[in-house]
Amino acid sequence: MPFRRMQERRRREQGAHALYTAIIEQSRLPIFYMKAAVPDTLDGRFDLIVLHAFMVMRRLGLVSEARVGEARALSQALFDLMFDDMDQNLRELGVGDMSVGKKVKQMAQAFYGRVAAYEDGLNADDAALREALLRNLYGTLGAAVAPSVLAAMAAYLRRQVTELVGQDEAAVLGGLAVFSGLEEFNDA
Repeated sequence: MPFRRMQERRRREQGAHALYTAIIEQSRLPIFYMKAAVPDTLDGRFDLIVLHAFMVMRRLGLVSEARVGEARALSQALFDLMFDDMDQNLRELGVGDMSVGKKVKQMAQAFYGRVAAYEDGLNADDAALREALLRNLYGTLGAAVAPSVLAAMAAYLRRQVTELVGQDEAAVLGGLAVFSGLEEFNDA
């Protein structure tokens, strides 16, 4: 029994790592910064990671009844890995040991706030989703974001969420989440 739990934990950690790698790779695409107007700053990069983590965790929340426990554990492992990475990155940036915990706590609170805003936006009309993106993803830019860019980012988010829902449940629980390109910004 303990060996089986250890195997499950290892498989969950490997799945979380694979999901986080996909999130980071998608969030690092230059098009986000060059055409989608996301600020190429620490805050902008954090917000893109949060946006993509939200999409993956949302997908994990939509698994079949029989796999809810597995999905919750994987989602928690992904969250833990993400914030362990944030902690490490802050330390590498020279943030003092005494303030890292406080900063990570603020980042976690920001994460939960953004998740709620994006979920509310997805469940509402495009204007509400654009407002959520403007406040969160583009928070440092404010009104400087072109309406066409904001509309394209909202369309990107809706499309990615739909595509993730369409991906095989077992594959996603195994750590495979595939993001597609940013067609919405090809003409920008």
